[in-house]
Amino acid sequence: MSVSVALFTSDLRLHDNPPLRAALASADEVVPLFVRDRAIESAGFAAPNRQAFLADCLAGLDAGLRERGGRLVLRSGAVTDEVCRVAAETGAADVHMAAGVSAYAQHREERLRAALEADGRRLCVHDAVITAVPPGAVTPASSDHFAVFTPYFRRWSEERLRTVQGAPRTVRVPGAARSERLPSRTDVSGVSEGLAAGGEREGRARWSAWQRNGLAGYEDHHDDLPGDLTSRLSPHLHFGTLSPVELVHGASRRGGAGADAFVRQLCWRDFHHQVLAARPAAASADYRSQHDRWRSERSAAREITAWKEGRTGYPVIDAAMRQLRHEGWMHNRGRLLTASFLAKTLYVDWRVGARYFLELLVDGDVANNQLNWQWVAGTGTDSRPNRVFNPVTQGRRYDPQGDYVRRWVPELAGLVGAAAHEPWKLRGPERAAYDYPGPLLELSDGLARFKQARGRA
Repeated sequence: MSVSVALFTSDLRLHDNPPLRAALASADEVVPLFVRDRAIESAGFAAPNRQAFLADCLAGLDAGLRERGGRLVLRSGAVTDEVCRVAAETGAADVHMAAGVSAYAQHREERLRAALEADGRRLCVHDAVITAVPPGAVTPASSDHFAVFTPYFRRWSEERLRTVQGAPRTVRVPGAARSERLPSRTDVSGVSEGLAAGGEREGRARWSAWQRNGLAGYEDHHDDLPGDLTSRLSPHLHFGTLSPVELVHGASRRGGAGADAFVRQLCWRDFHHQVLAARPAAASADYRSQHDRWRSERSAAREITAWKEGRTGYPVIDAAMRQLRHEGWMHNRGRLLTASFLAKTLYVDWRVGARYFLELLVDGDVANNQLNWQWVAGTGTDSRPNRVFNPVTQGRRYDPQGDYVRRWVPELAGLVGAAAHEPWKLRGPERAAYDYPGPLLELSDGLARFKQARGRA
């Protein structure tokens, strides 16, 4: 009996999984393998919320495989060592996996290929499945990647996406494939109270419901903070329980302005992944330096703590930061506002904020988190690097009645409309009735400091 290994990474699904289908086509039996990478955990990337969501995803993947006669094989340790060990134990000739994007993923692939080849085995790397269009498939004539979104989107839209593959009907796993016990969400401490459930079945149910009820209005309402009308599919895209190719095809079939706007957002994900694939250093270094001399974490410690705790005195900022702590997720408009407040109003290094987001975000990945932070900080691909989002005007625009603020900042439960975004304007006993801090600093002062720092005073 011939055996191959299907190594799952960021593609924890059975539907539309090219590496899995290729492994099934190449051998009589397949080892569906996931390795809990100790290097990632020791480096601090295994945040509790993502660990809990991952446990859901692995349980769902195992359940789906068992329905097809198979099972998930789990190992823990160094990926190269564990994959080679499983291949040797089962006599697998080939290992199939999806290409990675980050520098770490690319190095992992190189090490694994060398180790397998030294053992007389083969690594088969398939196009990245975390994006709709593989990084590097669309490039300008003069560079290895697009640095501006709009021309990338035009070219990306012209690409012919591969056909969506169905889930396999049968998966035969060799008996010699030994597995560890699968983790459970209850094994993880420090999980956000409102963290959503993970797994392919959950993701597909959410996608199906949102196509019916949310997609058509996405263009008009995706920035509506209290309405919360975004898809909330980002955690499933991050862990690969949903296929971006399937989402693009599904939205395109329905058509309309909402579908077009949603597909554009999926393209933004691909855009960031192709930037990181070409410039892996952008995970920690400025993509386009503005020669900033950021305030040190020590000198800005009080402001950073207030930002993290949602006690800045700017209600929409505090509401978004509290949503992050409670759900392990934040509305995209909130991400823009909170990042702009830290990097530009407080003038704190974007890496400080990006690191904190990665501690909590269930959908936190290097490409989208770091490059979105860089975009807002003006060190990334934004063509207007000095733009600053005003939290008061933005709050009035996207939360006009203050519903989002009142949901997450209960201290302001009695305030409606403009008062919910400027409670410091209340006077006397009315102001004293609200146990809420005054503004951490005047917005005008923050703006003046930022302009001076960027040489625009």
